[in-house]
Amino acid sequence: MSASPFVLPPAPDTLEVGTDRLRLRPFVETDLDAMAAYRGDAEVCLFLPFEPQTPADIRGRIGHLFGGTNLEGERGGVVLVIEHVSDGQVIGDLVLFHLDPEAGAAEIGWVVSPAASGRGLATEAVRALVDTAFRVYGLRRLTARIDPENVRSVALAERVGMRREAHFVENEWFKGRWSDELRFALLARDWTPTS
Repeated sequence: MSASPFVLPPAPDTLEVGTDRLRLRPFVETDLDAMAAYRGDAEVCLFLPFEPQTPADIRGRIGHLFGGTNLEGERGGVVLVIEHVSDGQVIGDLVLFHLDPEAGAAEIGWVVSPAASGRGLATEAVRALVDTAFRVYGLRRLTARIDPENVRSVALAERVGMRREAHFVENEWFKGRWSDELRFALLARDWTPTS
């Protein structure tokens, strides 16, 4: 097997992404209470790999990524809060992580407040993250892992153009049950950039 020809461009020093209604930016300490409002909701956490979180839990889990824009390294990743431009409210967060630099691939994930549902904000935010992953970070492949019972996230992955590549049946003991896992993916060459 030969070495991969893929080379990542340097990570940006700062990162902020704007859409018509949203601003995606690295999270800071002052976002913890707003994040805990939705990450502390048991319904929101039903399909997430953590139980409801307090500000201290969030700091412990992803605090090393405060303000970070670098995907590389053992603990690398990028967490961006989703801020609604009209009122400055943090309505969710996005993650780009599990970088495979030789394959130019990473995983994406999202957590969005139920208060923001039904207005297309999650779709707008995830499209902006996908666009950033391909355009800014130079990635060539993105994946997402979703429990098939999480119908909103499945629909969101499909809305942004991700294709279902695999369905693993009862592959993991998760929150008291054997859960299935869907794997979605998207290649840069199949992506239609946002305007």
